[in-house]
Amino acid sequence: MNRRNFLKKTAATGASALFLSEIVNAAMPVFATAGVAQPYPLSKGGIVLFQGDSITDAGRNYNDEAVPDSPSALGMGYPLFTAASLLANHPEKELNLYNRGISGNKVFQLAERWEKDCLELHPDILSILIGVNDFWHTKTGGYAGTIETYATDYQNLILQTKKALPEIKIIILEPFIIHGGTALDDTWENDFAPYRTAAEKVATDNDLIFVPLQSVFNEALKQAPSDYWGKDGVHPSMAGAQLMAQAWLKAVL
Repeated sequence: MNRRNFLKKTAATGASALFLSEIVNAAMPVFATAGVAQPYPLSKGGIVLFQGDSITDAGRNYNDEAVPDSPSALGMGYPLFTAASLLANHPEKELNLYNRGISGNKVFQLAERWEKDCLELHPDILSILIGVNDFWHTKTGGYAGTIETYATDYQNLILQTKKALPEIKIIILEPFIIHGGTALDDTWENDFAPYRTAAEKVATDNDLIFVPLQSVFNEALKQAPSDYWGKDGVHPSMAGAQLMAQAWLKAVL
């Protein structure tokens, strides 16, 4: 299906949000939460923190990062769309939402700034998407880390967080690629897969919610081409970011 036909189809449904929900429901028909018995509740005055790399960063304004619910500080990616939905649908909760993603980060770089950019905020819900640079920079940036480095660093970061904040609820978003993207070559399909597996194992081993974004984008590609969801195959478009937000909301609430 080309982009024009896709737009016609979404218009015919009467609401693109409904169409995105259909994609998410198809990709996550019976959502298993990696050992979590119930979705995470939203507490009144609760703090929700989004962490990760450029996909989370999404051009956020660092000068406003201390201000909760600031549109500029949340960036132009999935944290903004997720936060907007949470705030619109749960005004009684008086939520405080922050984005501390930084472009280019790998897991060890999260760890280096974790005290300031996570633990000091005392989040009730922590959402992490990390992994693409842990692989990509071994190909283009001279990074010498391995899949074992990624898995070990990620596990240690989760253990550190749970020790410091025993009541915290953590969400692991699956690192993903959008097949057909311009930044990808033939090695990505097989060589990046272990990073997705490792992220899921971290979630499962620690009884955390895991959001299967690869399945979500694979399902989305049945409805529109890769340049619609994220041209380079790594960074989602606005539509791709909204799709991620829909998946997040389905998994967490």
